[in-house]
Amino acid sequence: MDSDLEKLPAVSEMRAYVTRFVAQLTERNRLPLDYSVVSLRLVDLIVDGLRHSRPERAQVEPFLRGLGAYTGEVMVRRAGGRWVDLDDGQRELFGQPAGVRMPDGRVWNPIGKVANRFESASEESLQRFYLLLHGRARRPVAAL
Repeated sequence: MDSDLEKLPAVSEMRAYVTRFVAQLTERNRLPLDYSVVSLRLVDLIVDGLRHSRPERAQVEPFLRGLGAYTGEVMVRRAGGRWVDLDDGQRELFGQPAGVRMPDGRVWNPIGKVANRFESASEESLQRFYLLLHGRARRPVAAL
């Protein structure tokens, strides 16, 4: 990973961070990371592949963070969410400085969802998370 992708940026820079991450990830392979809901299934498969090789979490942490930010950006672009700085209680609860606030006011932690999928072989599907997400905009939000 590029050194500027090692940590999460400020909320105002999140879209640029995700754009750089996707460009770097797709530079050598043709992964269809197009910010669609369907692309979250690919994120599921990528995380499963990472887990299969059994690396230490610290080795893949920047990559997981990037996939989580990508998942959040799908929520922003497709469900009407927006990136927000978390308050101290939310930071402690989520272990992240940023989250996505949905139109109904709920705050979600897509970065943590990716980490959870990596940590456990559970049903933490990111595509399913999105499809069951409370507070989405009633009509799909146009891609930006």
